[in-house]
Order: sequence, then C-alpha cells, then structure tokens
Amino acid sequence: MDDLTYWLVFFSAALALNLAPGPDLLFILSRTLAHGTRVGLASAAGVCSGAVVHVLAAALGLSALLASSALAFSVVKYLGAAYLVYLGVQTLRSAGSSFTPKAAQDAPRSAWRAYREGVLVDILNPKVAIFFMAFLPQFVRPEHGQPTLQLIGLGLLVIVVAMLVEGSFVLLAGRATRFFREQPKAALWLDRLLGGVLLALAGRLALSER
Repeated sequence: MDDLTYWLVFFSAALALNLAPGPDLLFILSRTLAHGTRVGLASAAGVCSGAVVHVLAAALGLSALLASSALAFSVVKYLGAAYLVYLGVQTLRSAGSSFTPKAAQDAPRSAWRAYREGVLVDILNPKVAIFFMAFLPQFVRPEHGQPTLQLIGLGLLVIVVAMLVEGSFVLLAGRATRFFREQPKAALWLDRLLGGVLLALAGRLALSER
C-alpha cells in the first residue's frame, strides 16, 4: 500500500468512525443544546483529552487488560454508567433552567465543569480503550519502526479528526440554544429528552460486553 492510499484509508476510517453517533458525540450535543456553544466546545475538549489517555494506554498495552479481564472491564463500565446516570438525573432536575439568562452568565464555570465531565465520560468508557487497541494496530507499518510511537501518532491523528467533527456539530447545535431560551416550555422538554438520552447511554454502557 503506497503512502497516499494508506493515508486515504486511515483518514476515511477515522472520519467514518467519528461521524457515527456514539456516547461521546451524544454527550457533547446534549451539553451544547443545554448550555450553548462554549460549554459544548469545552465538553468536546474534555472528551478528546480523555481519548488521549486511551491512546497512551493502547500504545503501552494497558488496554489489553480491559480486553482480557472481565473484572477490570466491568469495574470501569459500571463506574462510567453510574456517572452517566448522575449527569442524566442532574439534567432532568434542571427542568429547563439551563436556558435561563443566569445560566448563560455562569458559562465560564459551566465550561470548566463540562470539560471535566467530558474527560470522565470518555475515560470511564472501556469500549473506547478497546476501540483504540483494535483500530490503531491495523495501520502500524513495521518497516517504519517504533510501533509504540506510531500508535501514539496515529491515535493523536484520530483525535484531531474527532475535534474537527465534534467541533462542527457543536457549532451547528449551538445555534439552537437561542430558540430554547425564548421558548421555556420547549426548553423544559428538551432537558427531559437530554436527561433521558444520558440515562439511555448509561443503560447501554452497563449492558455492553467485551
């Protein structure tokens, strides 16, 4: 496989995987719709920061532990599910208040909190670790030496693609927040919907298998 074909296949796969709606993207969109573009971008940055941890774990072989140990996988999985339940309940309890002017004024603090939440949501999803462990080695080229460095480099490129994709979704979703600030009833139902989505993601993660 020549270099051009190699990179076309790699970036096409990375783009397709990042465009597929998964827990990370749904979490980011829920934060964006509830709190605006700034918080959405902070959530995306947090998710990508968590992904860096998984990339390093995959490169160092730590992700193999999650793939081979049912106990380790279950512990991380249930911690992640519990955290998503917590976020879902918090969203349901907000009852549309996240769209009030006061919530907009609290954006700097909310952005930092959203970043931390994004980091935890990604780190506590063992399937992300296994994804990187399964996906990245397919593109390692032995003739280029240093497989560990190649894994880290490839993983960071996947994260760059994720940042571009997620950032684009955030900018599009952010435009909808003005409408919800002007429509209290719609905001109430959206918070209920987003809370339900987070709870559904928690259930999906809790029921997932290695």
